[in-house]
Amino acid sequence: MAGGGPAVLLLHGFPHTWELWTDVMAGLSDRYRVIAPDQRGFGASTRAATGYDAGSLADDAEVLLAALGETSATVVGIDAGTPPAFLLAMRRPALVRRLVLMESLLGRLPGAEAFLADGPPWWFGFHTEPGLAEAVLDGNEARYIDWFLDAGTLGDGLSPHIRDAFVRAYTGREALRCAFSSYRALPTSAAQIQQAAAATRLTVPTTVIGSHPVGSALEHQLRPLADDLTAHLVEDCGHIIPLHWPAALLSLLRECLPGAEQPVPG
Repeated sequence: MAGGGPAVLLLHGFPHTWELWTDVMAGLSDRYRVIAPDQRGFGASTRAATGYDAGSLADDAEVLLAALGETSATVVGIDAGTPPAFLLAMRRPALVRRLVLMESLLGRLPGAEAFLADGPPWWFGFHTEPGLAEAVLDGNEARYIDWFLDAGTLGDGLSPHIRDAFVRAYTGREALRCAFSSYRALPTSAAQIQQAAAATRLTVPTTVIGSHPVGSALEHQLRPLADDLTAHLVEDCGHIIPLHWPAALLSLLRECLPGAEQPVPG
């Protein structure tokens, strides 16, 4: 956590930890109380046996905000952090002041057919089979994580400090098991998303930010559901927007974040 003012909750994805948001936190903490947890099973969080579906992760976010005394927050999700952020806004719209979603798809909602024309990314099937990826990757975690970090920055890579933090967080079979559990819960998460979309509209003001490779697919999924939707594409940027192009992301976030027009003194 950093700063003071209206709460901003940041939810990371794979293969990240809260440190994905390092630059974003530094850029927002003069006006906002920025909260960046390690999600269930990731990083320093407990290696939970269950609860990796998007609905359970949304419940985690709600409980965290309550424990911190926050009655509302802007909720920002990227990658695997997007579905729980979406479900939290759908289930508890009074709790979510504004929703910002990046570089992910929402279950089987229509709109992403072009993106999925050749099927889902190859690693989804690999991660889904229980126990397989852990057995194959044990002892080779760094090489595997580096592939995602390089691809997610279009080859630019990350600072050694952040890269090493991510590799440490995903080293060992239990760490890998937790990381892949969200993939193994995808059918449950997709059903939760479908149920929410069938029951209600997305009334929370929402900003969608795309880059490479998801682009505008998430916008197309949300456009029929959302009452107030703004969409942006960050050109020449990889999937890991908060670390690849943090200045561009901060500019977009400052445009949509509510309140705290002046820096908090002290």
